Amino acid sequence: MTATMSSAITASEPKRLPVGRIVGFTVLALVVLFAFLTPLVWPVDPTKQSLRNVLAAPSWSEPLGYDHLGRSMLARLAAALRLSLGLAFLSVLTAAVPGALLGILAAWKGGIVDRALSVLGDVFLALPGLLLVLMLTAIAPDSPWALYVGISLVLWIEYFRLTRATTRTLITSPAVQASRLLGFGPAYIIRRHLWPEIAPMILTVAAFGAATAIMAIAALGFVSVGVRPPTPELGLMMTELLPYYEEAPHALLQPIIAVFLLVLSLNLIAGRKAQ
Repeated sequence: MTATMSSAITASEPKRLPVGRIVGFTVLALVVLFAFLTPLVWPVDPTKQSLRNVLAAPSWSEPLGYDHLGRSMLARLAAALRLSLGLAFLSVLTAAVPGALLGILAAWKGGIVDRALSVLGDVFLALPGLLLVLMLTAIAPDSPWALYVGISLVLWIEYFRLTRATTRTLITSPAVQASRLLGFGPAYIIRRHLWPEIAPMILTVAAFGAATAIMAIAALGFVSVGVRPPTPELGLMMTELLPYYEEAPHALLQPIIAVFLLVLSLNLIAGRKAQ
């Protein structure tokens, strides 16, 4: 009796978020607030130059100092974070929605539909992702939209393969077979049986995908591919400030720390579920 009551009490207790995920959500929230609130409380043009303030150290008038062209590091860092967060969010959303839907369709229909979509996925999987992004940025240079499209085309295959494999297992389960025998349609089965199982996995892959997108955007910016000056971008800021690391190490560290915090927070959010 005592053991039964203890089990009931334990089962009724609300589940607590792991410490790692709490830290991840907190760090990500702080970065997002910094990126989007800064232009409201600090309305400075991130491209405005002031040559008398070149590489000036942080001060009360400019909390993060100035870069090599006398531009506000605070304004530029916030603008670069908005660009990276926006591109990462759009890339993940554009990859996740069609990828998940096509994965469910392939597993549900089977036959020629499954084979055709699987071949399409294999084609994208065989093509190096970096090469695809470089091709698109060559077609549309100086455009962040080329990065967005390229990263989306690279990421969607992960959602497709995940949902296809999971759906193929679930549709043969007794619960789904019973729902079919009772006359329930695809919409009910997807909502009642498939989505609760697929959604947590998609969210985990989405968090990792956002981290991958942010790293890819920064890496491509570091080699001057995609976004071009004077647009603020984290990787591009590293490239511009690298020659001045001795004179202004604080300026170079800022975009590096920003990328680190973004990637760390997203991996902490996804890591626990991945395990």
